Amino acid sequence: MPVQGSLSAARMCQLTWVSRAGFYRSFGEQSPREEEMAVRSAVQKVVVEHRRRYGYRRVAVELEKQGLVVNHKRVLRLMREDNLLAVQPKQFVVTTDSRHELEVAVNLARRMKLTGINQLWVSDITYLQLGYEFVYLAVVLDAFSRKVVGWELSRRIDRRLALAALEMAIAERQPPPGLVHHSDRGVQYASQDYVAVLEKNQMIASMSRPGNPYDNARCESFLRTLKREEIKAVRYLDLEHLRANLEEFIENYYNRQRMHSALGYRTPEEFEREHDQPPLLQAPTFTFTWRRASTLLGLGTGTPTPSPSPDPNPLLMKQPEIP
Repeated sequence: MPVQGSLSAARMCQLTWVSRAGFYRSFGEQSPREEEMAVRSAVQKVVVEHRRRYGYRRVAVELEKQGLVVNHKRVLRLMREDNLLAVQPKQFVVTTDSRHELEVAVNLARRMKLTGINQLWVSDITYLQLGYEFVYLAVVLDAFSRKVVGWELSRRIDRRLALAALEMAIAERQPPPGLVHHSDRGVQYASQDYVAVLEKNQMIASMSRPGNPYDNARCESFLRTLKREEIKAVRYLDLEHLRANLEEFIENYYNRQRMHSALGYRTPEEFEREHDQPPLLQAPTFTFTWRRASTLLGLGTGTPTPSPSPDPNPLLMKQPEIP
């Protein structure tokens, strides 16, 4: 692409009051081959910067943010031709052991409508293969922004692993009373020590339905992204090497740089800044049917008494005699 001295295309557009999209469109009409190479170079740059973690849709959005409007189908074609397509995820594997006699909390998360941060946290544990051994990662996410607020790595899958991630999240966010903490029914989250920490910080426990990972879909989505974009792309030397890479991926890349499609292609931190509100305005709402609400409130599973119709049936309206 021709430039004037050291001026970039963006700077030239800024000085001449021309939109970058209009510049590239005109450039494509006048020099189609050069424009094709410029677009291919821009696609390759985005893919390399994100270490092949971005699919073609995110690459197209990133190019649009840079002022280069390219159809996502064209981006897909260029990425396929250059062998730059992202690695595809594998099928979900269940790893939770919920066969215990500990108390299980009611599922509140699936009925919440979030309006701000620190209303609902979701947590989960997954395994990572490190050489010839398996290690375990516990994470805690803010469900509103998908930001990872706590995590811990260990060779043992026990309550201390889950507690370390939770305590990191509490120290980082200092959540207000009433936050709902959602997890699966694993023994780590139902243990007395874990429940005690939740009660100490005035959190409300919530747990998924048995054998249903989709109740915790936000956490599952992050773990799939982590394995696809980081774990399967790097060969780790030892546990400390893995820990350092996880910190870099979670703290610097996922929370601050990676666009999330569910957030309108914004990063978690960017999304939180745009929705920063006073604490008093951040109140979630719950939606329940009568059957669900009556069950949660201990009223049984009955239905509300119907109001009488204009022409009631005498047999249906008959009242029992009072002695």
